[in-house]
Amino acid sequence: MRRKGDLPSKLCVQCGRPFEWRRKWARVWNDVRYCSDGCRAAAKPLRPPVRTPT
Repeated sequence: MRRKGDLPSKLCVQCGRPFEWRRKWARVWNDVRYCSDGCRAAAKPLRPPVRTPT
């Protein structure tokens, strides 16, 4: 059994905070970039407003 301190960690590309490996990320750990859904949503660029013809 692994200890919590032995788990790999990464830095969030949005907020810069460290976060630990989670079991649900086991298969996609190399692709995980954000520590939370909030950071992932904040990193997405906003869509430009849609102009209506006048």
